[in-house]
Amino acid sequence: MTSAQGERKYIREGNEYYAQENFEKAQEAYLKGIEENQDSYEAAFNLGDALYKKEKYEEAAEQFEMLANTSSDKNQLANAYHNLGNSLLKTQKYKESVEAYKNALRNNPSDEETRYNLAYAMEKLKEEQQQQQNQQDQNNQDNQNKDQKDQENKENQENKDQENKGQENQDQQNQEQQDQEQKDQQNQQQQQQGDEQPPQQGQAPQKQGISKEDAQRLLEALQNQEQQLQNDMKKKKMKGNPVKIKKDW
Repeated sequence: MTSAQGERKYIREGNEYYAQENFEKAQEAYLKGIEENQDSYEAAFNLGDALYKKEKYEEAAEQFEMLANTSSDKNQLANAYHNLGNSLLKTQKYKESVEAYKNALRNNPSDEETRYNLAYAMEKLKEEQQQQQNQQDQNNQDNQNKDQKDQENKENQENKDQENKGQENQDQQNQEQQDQEQKDQQNQQQQQQGDEQPPQQGQAPQKQGISKEDAQRLLEALQNQEQQLQNDMKKKKMKGNPVKIKKDW
């Protein structure tokens, strides 16, 4: 059996399994067909379909993308891009899916199924972009609210710190004033006690000084008293009769 015959055999076998929805067996058969002919477009395309039916959408997309990059036939390219778009649509890669459907229509503009799928993919892409925009707007609003809340908290904290600082300064001033008043009161009490205390034992009384004029008047008075006393004594001696002295003859 030639390679071409082997290729056809495994493709028919794979198609039978595919029709029975035994996609695992179909995949195995298509892989054997590719082993017989690595350039077999039909075996590779059907392998992508089997992977798609097994919900292995990423692997299916890789298979169809490989066919789209290697084939030159417009009909084959249209089919490969169409199924590539379907696989990408299943993985919610809407932007890539739209591009795949557009490429399919470039190669087969009359394919209405592809045109319908393109419209559907574009609608899903629009919804996704709107959701992303809404999410971005919400994130921006949340960030703005957070920034505003943070700013309010910062201002409130600054005001609170300022109030606390002002209260601390006021408390300090009140305490300093209270300490000064207490100190002044203690000094006043000590001063009063000092004025009322008698001279301490052994402490000599301080001499009271007199003015020069008072001293001169006092000296003159003393001299006048002395002169008067001498005059009085002279007068007393001159009074009375003289005493006769008898001679002893």
